[in-house]
Amino acid sequence: MTATARAALRREVLEANLRIPATGLATLTWGNVSGVDREAGVFVIKPSGVPYERLTEHDLVVVALDDGRVVEGTLRPSTDTETHRCLYRAFPTIGGVTHTHSTHAVAFAQARRAIPVLGTTHADTFDGPVPVTEVLTPEQCARDYEFHTGQVVVDLLDGDEARAEAVPGALVAHHGPFTWGATATASLEHAVVLEAVAEMALHTLALGWVEPPQHLLDRHYTRKHGPGAYYGNPAPDAA
Repeated sequence: MTATARAALRREVLEANLRIPATGLATLTWGNVSGVDREAGVFVIKPSGVPYERLTEHDLVVVALDDGRVVEGTLRPSTDTETHRCLYRAFPTIGGVTHTHSTHAVAFAQARRAIPVLGTTHADTFDGPVPVTEVLTPEQCARDYEFHTGQVVVDLLDGDEARAEAVPGALVAHHGPFTWGATATASLEHAVVLEAVAEMALHTLALGWVEPPQHLLDRHYTRKHGPGAYYGNPAPDAA
């Protein structure tokens, strides 16, 4: 990645982090976004505990993918850095990771319930329920806790990249959601959708619900994803 591309990545990661409070996904500093530079073997992530209103591009921390050392930056990286690094190493096609403590998604995580597919809004982005992990063991919490937080997500998905692409998010039991995508921006957008469908699901479950037909869910997913997708238009500069 060129210096220009790295600068663009830093700007993207900053803007994605600033969208966390703007979209109502976090209280105080409860959230972080990272973006990866695979060619350089590093990722850029929010520093730990810095309020969003004070966050600048200069504050961002660059971390090595291979061993987690800080290679650029004077601040400590997010305490969730090892979770991000675990996900990047397990799924080589993802380019960004987002973690929040958004209210409705956390409610499902705390209840240890997957977010079920109850309608087409969910199916537009997630090709199946958003799953929930096993609970971390005392040993996993006592040592390398953040790495094991990522590992339980990897184990939940059986390390399957196709599955991770089809359902770009998971709930860590008693903790909260992690989402990912092709870019830092995409991972943040998946976090926004995840919180929205979690809220809808809670309301729907409270009212009672009927199983939606699978053919309807499949149509909504495939019109946005895969070789036959037809939703949206090309970017203006793609013409």
